[in-house]
Amino acid sequence: MEKVTHKFELNEGVNPLALAEKYDAPLYVYDGAIIERQFNRLNNAFKVPKLILNYACKALTNISILKFLRQLGAGLDCVSVQEIKMGLLAGFQPSEIIYTPSGVSFAEIDAAIALGVRINVDNLPLLEYIGQKEAKIPVCIRINPHIKAGGNDKISVGSVNSKFGISYQQIPYIKQLVAAYAIKVEGLHMHTGSDIKDVDVFLQGAEILLNLAMDFPELDFIDLGSGFKVAYKTDDKITDIDELGVKMSERFNRFCQAYGRDLTLVFEPGKFLVSESGYFLVRVNVVKQTTAKLFIGVDSGLNHLIRPMFYDAHHHIVNVSNPKGEKKLYDVVGYICETDTFAENRSIEATKVGDLLAFFNAGAYCFSMASNYNSRFRPAEVLVYNGVDYLVRKRETFEDLMLNQIEVDVIRGTDKLELPELAILDLEQKEHKK
Repeated sequence: MEKVTHKFELNEGVNPLALAEKYDAPLYVYDGAIIERQFNRLNNAFKVPKLILNYACKALTNISILKFLRQLGAGLDCVSVQEIKMGLLAGFQPSEIIYTPSGVSFAEIDAAIALGVRINVDNLPLLEYIGQKEAKIPVCIRINPHIKAGGNDKISVGSVNSKFGISYQQIPYIKQLVAAYAIKVEGLHMHTGSDIKDVDVFLQGAEILLNLAMDFPELDFIDLGSGFKVAYKTDDKITDIDELGVKMSERFNRFCQAYGRDLTLVFEPGKFLVSESGYFLVRVNVVKQTTAKLFIGVDSGLNHLIRPMFYDAHHHIVNVSNPKGEKKLYDVVGYICETDTFAENRSIEATKVGDLLAFFNAGAYCFSMASNYNSRFRPAEVLVYNGVDYLVRKRETFEDLMLNQIEVDVIRGTDKLELPELAILDLEQKEHKK
């Protein structure tokens, strides 16, 4: 595990106060230079014949971010047909997109196949369905390695009790279906979880997958997922990408020699690429002293950033209006009619109404998990690169909130004078029968 001192600094010459003045708050801001840095770190760490980094776009699906990552050379990992269509609009070729669903309908599988993307099979019934209907379509198979890993039970997806993937102990069933329907298996895949600090966990999973791969002679690639840990706080421990690169490259190259030809090594980073690029800017609505707590209430809530409530996630918070102020202990809370606490007993610079706070690590699973709960609008998004800021999503309005709602007037009561004509006729017929 690599241990770092996380310097919480806004990059790219970004002036958060100026951005909030220009675009208002709450506001998501993404630093393109950090996305580029993270992509290059991974791309340079692995010394293998062929390497592909498929961005797990569920982390942040803004189409401008997708286009930016495509320019860097990324492929795309999608979990829904909607993400696939967005990827295609962003310029990705179908062959550059892998579709990794979980428990979706066969109708959605058919739609993904029709779009021409690569299919990652998550369960045996789906493998049999493809064999019966689309045997000519090459597939990747997602293996569950029975490895419990990740920073939280909700993001540990490779354990024996997980819904994801086909158990590695069910390989005989996989081989039976592959043989019965002459299915071409082009790849094997696994993903054990997120926020994994220990390099050896990745190597343990790779060992299982590479050993299983020897039973599939037509493979083109091995996809080892991701789950790389990034820093959320000062002195946080993260995945040592350089160490992982050295050890994984050596093991994968030995595997290719034993396999008889070079395969492509694939990873699907999401959080690693975009988490540290994101900042969430909010305004202070109220500073409230109770008998037990000192609260900062902001113009946001779990509708915009649910990770602290859902995952107990830590987001560093800075008062960018008073960055050198004397620090006090605050609870930072939202404006939603629920307990939406962003931080408890957090040391933050002295804060007053109207100040601007910045939440760090707001690039991954933040806006993408936002909602209109309490009929609140979702915020705007801005991408900054080479000192230029680009509005990449406008702030929602009341018209957006009402866009797909259909207003009807429901007539209630049993008085015939208040019922529609057909209902009156129905009642008269019933009376006649009596």
